[in-house]
Formats: sequence, structure tokens, C-alpha cells
Amino acid sequence: MKKKLMKALVYHGPGNKSWEEKEKPVIQHPSDAIVRITKTTICGTDLHILKGDVPEVVDGRTLGHEGVGVIEETGGFVTRFKKGDHVLISCITSCGICEYCRKGIYSHCENGGWILGHLIDGTQAEYVRIPYADTSLYKIPDNSDEEALVMLSDILPTGYECGVLNGKIEPGSTVAIIGAGPIGLAALLTAQFYAPSEIIMIDPDDNRLSVAKKMGATKTINNHVEMATEKVLSFTQNKGVDTVIEAVGIPETFELCQSLVVAGGVIANVGVHGKSVNLHLEQLWSKNITITTRLVDTSSTPMLMKTVQSGKLNSKQLITHRFKLFEIIRAYECFGQAAKEKSLKVILSND
Repeated sequence: MKKKLMKALVYHGPGNKSWEEKEKPVIQHPSDAIVRITKTTICGTDLHILKGDVPEVVDGRTLGHEGVGVIEETGGFVTRFKKGDHVLISCITSCGICEYCRKGIYSHCENGGWILGHLIDGTQAEYVRIPYADTSLYKIPDNSDEEALVMLSDILPTGYECGVLNGKIEPGSTVAIIGAGPIGLAALLTAQFYAPSEIIMIDPDDNRLSVAKKMGATKTINNHVEMATEKVLSFTQNKGVDTVIEAVGIPETFELCQSLVVAGGVIANVGVHGKSVNLHLEQLWSKNITITTRLVDTSSTPMLMKTVQSGKLNSKQLITHRFKLFEIIRAYECFGQAAKEKSLKVILSND
């Protein structure tokens, strides 16, 4: 039988990607589903892969771990979904029964975790195979805004779980978010669930700081032209903030976090760090500081979906550019030159 083909964005080693034909995915296990992609996007992690920072990604891998689509086919074990259902794809695949899944730590699922666009083919394609479909997909309610829901595949649960929840934000608390990219802005939006008194956004890009101000930041600091530590201390009676969220992933920003946190405060790391950082225990040993790390589990996705559906959370405002799926190479150029293009999240439509 002749194999069916589709188009996909394929990784061919650092700096090398192409939009090309490859075999359409098929059911490999009875718990699988095949999803026809209708909307997808590009993540900063995809840029890390293309730089060669994620060596587990092999030549020939289809990239992408976010998107929404329509069920094309299901395996015999799938009970929650059927052909024609509109679904949200989670960036985290969970089997639902291993030790980590039973604890709710789906990101460390012994049979899944972050595998889409990483260890198996991902969502930047016309079709994708989703293992453990019953516990890795979410039914999309009728008449939903699919563009808004794409933001629930990864960045909103990441900003919320790794930044806001780990950061223990409370009503009246003070917060600094370092990095006003999509993840930092997702943390900004979801931090407002808890009514902090101050949310200070720190970034070297004036356009992103302007966007952050519109999304609810109370103060902004351009750390390219201003001394961020001095400014934050001046805002906080020389004490620092209760929660610092690191949403960049470089040594300099993690070091900045340590200078901003108040005694008894929390540093919540969200950024993907590829290099070691300095931990200043000579300054922090007596300050009752909590430092948290986390890979998103997407346990908050159902709640976040309700807030988006109700209009309480406007995730669509994170989208700045739209392309057809076959224009994905141009979309990568736009997303990769964020400062020049003033881009945040891009939407790729396979209509």
C-alpha cells in the first residue's frame, strides 16, 4: 500500500530546518490518536533546538509541541475522543498511571513528558500522532476561539505553574518578573488572579515593556539603560520584592533575581538554563529565601481553559503575527527577530 504523505517543518541539525514532505503519522499503539492540525505556533524552545541546545532532538524530527486540531483517527483504547472532535494538544504527554502521573507530576511521566517535537514528531505539521490521547488531549467546547486556546498548550500553564504558583504570589504581595517575552507576559497575566499590589516587569526591550504595561504591569524597568536593582529597591523601601520570577534563562538574569528578593521571599525560576549560574549563598544563607524550579505539568490547563472561555483571561492578546502553516519558514524568521519585528506569539493556520 502506498504511504500517505504530508508537509511538516523538519529539523536537520543546528541551524538547518525545512518545510518538506514526510510520511503522515499512523496509529502505533491503541492509546494513540491522529490529529489534523488546524492551528499551531512556535516556542522559544524551538529556537533553542535550532541552535543545537537540545542534543536529544535528532535529524529528521518534526518540531513543535503546541496546537489545536481535529481528531482524524483513534486507537482502540481511546475512549474519551472520537473522529471529528476538536481538541487542544498539551505540550506534556502523560500516561496517567505511572508513579509520577499519580503524583500529578506529568512533566516527568515515565512514558511521556515533553516528547512532542523533542523525542517524537511534533505539531508543526499537517498531522501529528498523540500518544496517550485520553490523558494528553482536551476537548474544545463548541464555538471556541482556537487561536486563544493555542496559548494553553504551553505558555499559559508554564507561566502560571512555574512562575505564579511556585512563586507563592498572594493578595497585596510585590512581584518582579524578569523577561517580558511570551512566558513572562503569561506569568504577568496569571499573576493578576491573586491581586498583588505591584508587578514590576524588567526587560531590555521598550516595546515589550509597553505591552506589559497594557497587560497590567504596575511598573516597568528597561535594564539595558537603567540599574534594575536600584530601581526595584527604590520602589520597595530598600527591601526588595516578595516574588521574583525568572523568565529568561541566562546567568545574568538569575543573578539579578538574587539581588531583588526580600528576606523571606521566593525566586521562581521559569527560564530554560543552558549554562551554570552563580548562587550567592554568602548573601542569601540567612535570608530565608526559597528558590523553586519546575517543568510545566499542565495540571492547570482545565482551569485556565475555563478562564479563557469565560473571558476572564484574554490569552489572544499575546498573539502579534499570523501566517499560513506553509509560511512557517517566514514565521520562524519573524519570531526569531522579536525585537525587530515586535513579535510575541505567532499563529500558524492550516485551514
